[in-house]
Amino acid sequence: MSSYADTAATSWVVSADRLVDGTGGAVVDDPVVLVEDGRIVAVHQGRLPDGAQRPGTRVLDLAGCTLLPGLTDAHVHMNLPGDGSEFEDWARESDGVFVAAANHAARIALEAGITTLRDTGSRGSTVFDLRRAAELGRGRVPRLLVCGHPLTISGGHCWPFGGEVDGVEGVRTGVRRLKKAGADWIKVIGSGGGTKGTLVHRPSFTRAELRAIAEEAHRLELKVTTHTVCAESLKDAIEAGVDGVEHGLFLVDFEHQEYSPQVAERLAASGIPVTSTLVVGYDVKRSVDAIDNPDAEQRRQRDRWDRMLGDTLEQFRRMRSLGVPFIAGTDAGWRFTEFDSLPDELWLMTEGGMSAVEAVHAASGLAADVLGFADEAGRVVPGLAADLVAVAGDPLGDLRGLRDVEMVMQAGQLRVDRGARATLSGSAR
Repeated sequence: MSSYADTAATSWVVSADRLVDGTGGAVVDDPVVLVEDGRIVAVHQGRLPDGAQRPGTRVLDLAGCTLLPGLTDAHVHMNLPGDGSEFEDWARESDGVFVAAANHAARIALEAGITTLRDTGSRGSTVFDLRRAAELGRGRVPRLLVCGHPLTISGGHCWPFGGEVDGVEGVRTGVRRLKKAGADWIKVIGSGGGTKGTLVHRPSFTRAELRAIAEEAHRLELKVTTHTVCAESLKDAIEAGVDGVEHGLFLVDFEHQEYSPQVAERLAASGIPVTSTLVVGYDVKRSVDAIDNPDAEQRRQRDRWDRMLGDTLEQFRRMRSLGVPFIAGTDAGWRFTEFDSLPDELWLMTEGGMSAVEAVHAASGLAADVLGFADEAGRVVPGLAADLVAVAGDPLGDLRGLRDVEMVMQAGQLRVDRGARATLSGSAR
């Protein structure tokens, strides 16, 4: 039985069997975390020192569990359903439906232990409105970093979100409008994508336009991340001086990739981080495998995405070997990827050569560094917000085990306690 409540104790003692703290460091056995007024004030091992806790402290004894920082999914589309709907069909829905869909996505993510989402493409004010409602106490959502509508050329990938801009002056105006709307990042569509009629093997913006976007964003103290799925668009993004890359693929047509060592080496030298999104192809495969009698087109699509995933994992390995930093993002909402898919993404990162601790770091401390909230959350260390997640057992052997969430705490408020183990008083182990 699940227990959901906004338990807002001023002081908590949280203990578990082990802690993966989001720093990328060694696993800590028998951790005891002291939380006061929504923040982590101490992390001990074995037991809490005598007199360290306030009278009336609540206790969470999470025996049999692994404790982690609240996780981050750095690439989601909260307006979208993640159920295989065609993007162009779903985009006909109203802004009201989009806000409701975003709220639904937020709830799924939070209950999955994801306490921070970066929405990398939504329509109009829909996700801004959701965030504002939560600030007013009218909703329970993860920390939201919002890009608003992606900047795209006329008829470019994601154009139904409303971010079409053209020409150097047009793109500068687009950046200014997103700044006015309250965007945390500027998302740029650097090549075609899953939107019908777009070209995945060609850059979208001219180099002059892309440079203007980056220059204007930086002038306004905003960072820029760029959707790139072909080598030329990736090269353009590097030369423009963007702050992040989404996907980082090497498509030469809709079904094949050709890895470019030269472009990958330039990316590594630039230090620009890439958001992984490996799980998209895996989820397409899984959706077809769940069908009793898939037709010929469904089988063809499965084979296409299986081949693409294999290529992408190999490219992931090769880019990591060069030193390209990766943070974890799922592309949730797109195609068949749902908002609790982050464990599968992290497992795929280990299939691509990361250790389990490195993959968790990519979805916690490193993601917080890249996205700009490391002074607020992302690690289980004193001074940061008490965003904590507990999962059953030890997931480090197979990170898909991160799906087995037992507890979620957000800024010291207990959001999920599936074992209903919070007590009013007591002592840590």
